Amino acid sequence: MKTYQVDEKGYYGRFGGAYVPEILHQCVEDLQKTYLTVLESESFRKEYEQLLRDYVGRPSPLYLAKRLSDKYGCRIYLKREDLNHTGAHKINNTIGQILLARRMGKTRIIAETGAGQHGVATATVCALMDMPCVVYMGKTDVERQQPNVEKMEMLGATVVPVTSGNMTLKDATNEAIRDWCCHPSDTYYIIGSTVGPHPYPDMVARLQSVISEEIKKQLLEQEGRDYPDYLFACVGGGSNAAGTIYHYIDDDRVKIILAEAGGKGVDSGESAATIHLGKLGIIHGSRTLVMQNEDGQIEEPYSISAGLDYPGIGPIHANLALEHRATVLAIDDDEALEAAFELTAFEGIIPALESAHALGALSKVAFKPEDVVVLTVSGRGDKDMETYIKAKKAGYGSKNN
Repeated sequence: MKTYQVDEKGYYGRFGGAYVPEILHQCVEDLQKTYLTVLESESFRKEYEQLLRDYVGRPSPLYLAKRLSDKYGCRIYLKREDLNHTGAHKINNTIGQILLARRMGKTRIIAETGAGQHGVATATVCALMDMPCVVYMGKTDVERQQPNVEKMEMLGATVVPVTSGNMTLKDATNEAIRDWCCHPSDTYYIIGSTVGPHPYPDMVARLQSVISEEIKKQLLEQEGRDYPDYLFACVGGGSNAAGTIYHYIDDDRVKIILAEAGGKGVDSGESAATIHLGKLGIIHGSRTLVMQNEDGQIEEPYSISAGLDYPGIGPIHANLALEHRATVLAIDDDEALEAAFELTAFEGIIPALESAHALGALSKVAFKPEDVVVLTVSGRGDKDMETYIKAKKAGYGSKNN
């Protein structure tokens, strides 16, 4: 049977692999040899599941959004990752990876972050496990996500503002990799998405697969069947999307809709729609679709959402798009903002700007009344309030009031 999961060499079709500097070769190889043994061990599963339950607050609810359903003419369930401790799906992954780091004898943690949610989640688990933590964050993102920076610092992390490039997620990742090259023996790099060299894309997808595992059980209780007709999620690097689709990836009854950041329009020159605009290349240790010019130099992405502002895409999603297993829609800033105000007005839920892109894709699909749709609200909108306040003053959301 055809599978869209990773193969034994770390590839999803032609995408993936591990392209790393010589100095990191041993670190990555150790991780490749260790991660499955640890993740599948009984002691890890027990500690991981207990923390997800008692610390994170899982399972996260699957909520039937009645007013949203009425508007779009189907049954729309929201997977409420915004209700997790720290306000997003990122904590599912950081808890798993820090447990792995401890079992590998690492004593120092580094991470990169864009919107700050992964940074907060990493700082949180480092406080919990009493481990030092350095988070690299582009200076642009430090400025637009100030509340998250303050949370990281309160949690004891050192936040390093990165001033190269356009000072966003790509540049923060570059700096984190440089740090890792300088401290390969004692440092564990917690990557926040399904990007980077193998085994990170597969490991992060496995740790986030708790999302689809719960969706199966919750749909069975609420709908009498354990699969939806449609799954919706936003994609930047792609970890909440990978977690949402993990247990359905080979089930062709389920249609997958991924929403990437169109920015000011796919053809505007200010976009982060990597699947629409990217060409085959290597970024941060993996072969995937990359926004690049004719010389192979990375082009700067743009999105109103700091968490989707990345010039690459997880290899799992590049493959799903190429194989037409997933439909990828580019949702622009305006559409995402309107969708955020709509969810807030209809259901009393203020979503993260990232999740708003997934919500913005609902209007682009023609549903049947019997369709069951699950959309992952990957995070809550606290961190984006400044952007929302400005948008409201500019007239966004007025048609929903």
